Amino acid sequence: MPEGITLTLLAVFGLAVGFDYINGFHDTANSIATSVSTRALKPHHAILMSAAANFVGALSGTAVAKTISSGIAQTPEGHAGQVVVAAALVGAIAWNLITWRLGIPSSSSHALIGGLMGGTLTAVSIGGQAGGLLLEGIFWKVLVPLVSSPILGIGIGFGLMVLLLNIFRRQNPRGLNDGFRRLQVLSAAFMAFSHGSNDAQKTMGIMTLALVSAGILATNDIPLWVILLAAAAISLGTAAGGWRIIKTMGQRVVKLDPIHGFAAETTAASIILTASHFGMPVSTTHVISSAIMGVGSSDRFSAVRWGVAGNIVWAWILTIPLSGLVAGIAWVALNAALG
Repeated sequence: MPEGITLTLLAVFGLAVGFDYINGFHDTANSIATSVSTRALKPHHAILMSAAANFVGALSGTAVAKTISSGIAQTPEGHAGQVVVAAALVGAIAWNLITWRLGIPSSSSHALIGGLMGGTLTAVSIGGQAGGLLLEGIFWKVLVPLVSSPILGIGIGFGLMVLLLNIFRRQNPRGLNDGFRRLQVLSAAFMAFSHGSNDAQKTMGIMTLALVSAGILATNDIPLWVILLAAAAISLGTAAGGWRIIKTMGQRVVKLDPIHGFAAETTAASIILTASHFGMPVSTTHVISSAIMGVGSSDRFSAVRWGVAGNIVWAWILTIPLSGLVAGIAWVALNAALG
């Protein structure tokens, strides 16, 4: 293998590990914000539990990784393909850091997908490289889950919360809170496991795409060492925590009691695991945010701070195009420097 590809590939893997780590601390709130805000878990205990469950969840399958590596874009081969993947990672990392700094729970998944789309389109349209977007895969694996998962989060979260409130309507509120505070430890672990099952696989997919582009792998089967590397990076990032977004998710959208936190986490984790099974790279942020809105609105519609929720929705809408734009700019710079 030529030396240039080797050095570029190492740089791509460095960016991929960095993205995975940032994804971990950016999305810590997805797993533990509700359990911390309801005092079901102490913050540091919650983070350690989440890191462990993320690692185990990352080992649970590879369907999402295969979607990322071969279902969204056909990247150029060789060195040109490495540049596209590097540009995609730069776009995703930049968007993640911006939204983390602002405390906005945006989607790391869609940032990576947007970066991959933007880098590929720029390489094809400006650089004249072979390749292109796989529109059928983007429609079924990205756009359909993008629209349907928040709707399901709100609807199922609302329905589950109404069911729980009716079942336990005669219970003493203090005893009910104490019981669901203990149950929420399990639902938080379930949520963290599902997060690892979906989000860590995206980095596995981008690493495998880089290896295929370099000619090291002939197929998109995910090597075991790639699985372990991605699982370790996201779990270490989760252990670092992301307190800005934890505050937004756990306190600013809606005031949560333990029963609300349990319902939101159970709803979101079930949706995410189903998506992982079918190879759909959904946004864990979208799902848990919408589930929180659904359970919160079950008490009364005004319980949700819709102004904060609106800012989150705008971040959802802008993530793919803006991360794609940054990736396109990054491709131009990297191609000039490395091409």
